[in-house]
Parts: sequence; structure tokens; C-alpha cells
Amino acid sequence: MTTTEKSIRAAFPDLEWHKLTPPTDHPTFTYYGFQPSKAILPKGHVRSPGFRSLPTDMIYGRDVAITLRDGIKIYADIFRPVDSDDVPVPAIMPWSPYGKTGTGPQSYDIMAPFRAGLEKGRTSGYEKFEGPDPAEWTARGYAVVNVDARGCGDSEGNIAFWGQQEAEDIWDAIDWLARQPWCSGSVGMAGNSWLSIAQVNFASRLAHPALKALAPWEGLTDLYRDLVFRGGRPHNERFHAMILTGFAGHGAAENMPAMIRKRPFYDDYWQSKRIHPERIGDVPLYVLASYSSMLHTRGSFETFRAAQSPRKWLRVHPYQEWYDLYRPEMVEDLARYFDRYLKGVENGWEESTPPVRLSLLGFEDSVVQTIRERPEKEYPLARQELKKFYLRPETMTLQPQQPVAVSSVAHAGHDLKASSDFVLYFDQYTELAGYPQVRLWMSCPDHDDLDVAVQIRKINRDGKLLEHLNYPCPVPATEVPNVNTVKTLGPSGFLRASHAVTRDHDDEARSTAEEIMYRHDRREPIAPGTIVPLDIGLWPMGMVFGPGEGIVLRVSGHDMCFPEVDFMRPTEPDDENQGAHVVYGGGEYASYLVLPFV
Repeated sequence: MTTTEKSIRAAFPDLEWHKLTPPTDHPTFTYYGFQPSKAILPKGHVRSPGFRSLPTDMIYGRDVAITLRDGIKIYADIFRPVDSDDVPVPAIMPWSPYGKTGTGPQSYDIMAPFRAGLEKGRTSGYEKFEGPDPAEWTARGYAVVNVDARGCGDSEGNIAFWGQQEAEDIWDAIDWLARQPWCSGSVGMAGNSWLSIAQVNFASRLAHPALKALAPWEGLTDLYRDLVFRGGRPHNERFHAMILTGFAGHGAAENMPAMIRKRPFYDDYWQSKRIHPERIGDVPLYVLASYSSMLHTRGSFETFRAAQSPRKWLRVHPYQEWYDLYRPEMVEDLARYFDRYLKGVENGWEESTPPVRLSLLGFEDSVVQTIRERPEKEYPLARQELKKFYLRPETMTLQPQQPVAVSSVAHAGHDLKASSDFVLYFDQYTELAGYPQVRLWMSCPDHDDLDVAVQIRKINRDGKLLEHLNYPCPVPATEVPNVNTVKTLGPSGFLRASHAVTRDHDDEARSTAEEIMYRHDRREPIAPGTIVPLDIGLWPMGMVFGPGEGIVLRVSGHDMCFPEVDFMRPTEPDDENQGAHVVYGGGEYASYLVLPFV
């Protein structure tokens, strides 16, 4: 039998695998042992001190085997109401290789300051990392099926990064669930990050009649462009190493960081991992997006925009995704959605839920407040107006008219503190929402390539760079650690200049008037000192400004975002730059920023 994994190995003979540490020996994987069993957890039960007590009795099926089409067994913890043997219920399946029930190395205690704003008592401790809490959902008449994906924990096989293998595994698990006597035949999926990506990956490749609704709450769609090679240059490498070494299992995991080094151009390997939301058909989608993630922002918006399902909703929230996942009002909102499509309850979801709920960030120390989930009809907004602002290096400003005279400014390309900053103030109340982009005329006299990063920051009337807190913190913003989980700075974009020749004007499924796409399949060195135009798309933004406030366009050689967690903070730039980077404006070098005004 030729399995999918064998086919993948044959297609990519250079594919490397990382030997996993068994869960019993993993230093950060909390392992509760392999104990296939079934028990009733009584109302009032507390898993450990500080967690939420169970609001109702709950059946806990532990290490339940699910056999996949190639004979591999994966294991799940299944939580369901005590009467579900007599009154079958829908199943919600969070899917990832991070551990199934409070076992993964990731935890809110270590991954975000102040526990991501989550009081410990908000959840029961039986939830899968980034997934719905079984205590909440069994009380609402659902089963929650926490799966250890292929290769994770005691599940057999090897961990795959999305792609066809994962999609087939999910199909098999849905099929198994739908046939269980306690299941009503309706299956949904929910969760953040990998749990979200897995949903979109599955629905873009396969379909199952029992799958009645998806809730992909923040995830990427393009492994190459969104995660590992933003702009064609290696991106966020410490994060990838953290994910790989965090897996626990008895087999191996695809060594994706090794493939970054082996395959720096977009090729058939990265294509096999690309997720195509435009191939998603009729299944309902409740998509979540935010501006806070350095991983998921673009992919979340693309999923909503591209999916062909006529039943799709987008909620853009102003928080960090873990905090939002367990907000009581959002749990209630998700319950209305699942009640409608997993239980068939005619509760008016379609009539009362706007197609888009859009947030615009006000930022700390601003004269205006954040706009939270305002009803809209579409995204991007039909009423948006794209306006150009030209860079004027001699004054370090942005202006609506193209300067007549050429001027330039330089910054060190390989320096964590170096950037060229261009300022624009608004004289009246202003909203920006959509996809910004820049055209920069640049040169490097000392090297045949440039790694370029751009970022938009909000400033107050005094020119102070502002920050947005992603969840409530018990200390002033000045005392909050500078990490991405808790602080949003603004949208960014990247480009390795030698990849500019791969500009993609023909990818109808991806290229839009708002987004700039590159194939990243080759490079063409740039002769030192040559002035070249570079078009760079930034990830979606949403900001609101009071009179006198404004933005700074920052141009640098390095990623100017805060790291996901503090131990990933670089001590040296990750770029390959050398010497000075020169930015030109005016005359024949019309460098400009395009902003989406509402």
C-alpha cells in the first residue's frame, strides 16, 4: 500500500525529519500517561487548584483510539454530556500536534505576559491549548474531541506540517466521529493558530458531509509567504525552532527549519503546503482576524475574502487571539453559530450577524478610543479610498504632492536600531482600514542585494510612537514587556530586493488591487549602487486617529516587530544586509506610501 506519507517522501527525497523526544522524557511536555479509560467527572470537580469547576457532570473518555486509512492509530480525549449515549450530540474537534488535553509545552502562563489576560478560573484546565473548553461546551450540549494529531504524544506516525496528509487524517477522524452512537452526525471544528490552519487546510482540499461548520479563529494560509520567508527572506527562525523542539512523540516531525535552508525559493515543496481558501465550497465559516498577530493576520483576512462559501462571517477583534477565545461574550457568540449549524436551531444567526465586524485600533495614550467590532458589509470596505503620499527625504515627511527635486537619506542596513522614518500628520479625524503598500526607490552601494522591511506606526500629536495593548494588563503600558503577544505596533511588509523580478501579476486567486504578490522562485542580483524600485505590500491595518495625530513610515533592514516571546528576541539582525541602504524620493524617483482611507 502506497500511503500519503510514502508519496510525500518520494516526491521530496530531500525532506528531512526531526526525531521527537518521547512524551515521558520531554522537558516541557506535561504527560499524564497512556490510560485508555472512561470516567464521569462530577459537577463541581476541579482539575487542579485555581481552575474553573465543572458546571455539570461530564463523561471523560481518555486516550480513545481512532484508526486512520493507512492503519495509523491516533488518540483523542473525548468529553461529552452524561446523557449523550441516549441523546446524541454534535462534536467539536480541535486539531493540532500540540497535545490533546493540557499536555502541550505551550501554555498561557509562559507564552504571554500576565497569562494573556486570562484569569486561571476562566477555564477548567481540560482544554486543548488554543481550543474550546470542554467544561463550557459539554454543558451546552456538545462533545469536545481533543485530538493528538498523527505523531503527537502517543499517536502513531510522524507529524506533518499541514498539506494533504493532515487533510486526509482529519477526514478520517470526522468520519469516525460521525459514526459514534453518542454523536448526532454533526461535526464542527474550532480553535486558534494551528487549530485554525488545520480547518482551512482541510476544507480547501477535501469535504465530508458530516462537517457542518468551521470556526477558524486566526491562521495563516501560505507557509512560505506568511511564516518562513516573508518577502523572500528568512523570517522568524527562532519561532520555527521553538515549534519543532516543542513537539513530543515517538516518531519524527517534518524538519521544516531544515527545509528553509535547503529550499530558499518557492518551489513544489512549499506549493504542497500552500492552502487555497478559494477552493472552500459550501461549508459555513466563522472567521476571526486581528492586527495583533505576527503570524496570522494576512491569512485570516485572505480566508474570508477568498472562500467561496455563501455562508461566511468575519469578525476583526482588537485583542490577542487567546484572550478573545475565552471572552464570555464571544463564547456565547460562537455557541449561537454552532447551535445554528451543528444543531439546526433556527436562532436568527444569519439575520442578526453582520457579514463583517470591524475593529480599528486607537492605541494607548491616544485622544481617540479603539472602535470595537463595528458592523460592516464587506472587506475590504467598498467605500475605502486609496491615497498616495510621497516620501520627501530632505524633510523626512510624507506629502500628497510628488516632490520636484530628488533627495535621499541613508541608514545602516544591518543594524537593529537603524531606520529611515517619514512622518505624516492628519489635521482631522481619520480612519484607515485595509491593505497599505509602498513603492521605494532604493540602492545599496556596498552589496548586490537588500533585505528591506517597512512598518507603519501610529504617533500622537507630539510625535511619540504609540503601542496598542492586546488585552488588559495589571500595570501601566510602560511596564508591560515588549513582546508581540501583548503589544501591537503596526502593520509591516518585507522584500528581498533580488526577488523583485518575480512580481506576480497573473495569480488571479491571490493578487488583488490591494495585495502585492511575488513568486519568489528565483533571484536577480542588483549591481551595487543601482537605484531600483521596490513594491512592498504590508499586512492589513485598522487604525483610528484624532486631529493632529499621524503615522510614521519606517524603512529598515530588519524586522521591527516585537518578538512573539522574549527568549526569541534577536541580538543581531536576521537579515543578510551589508553597508548602507539609501532611500530616494522626488523627481524620477517617486517613492510613495498608499493608505486605505475610510
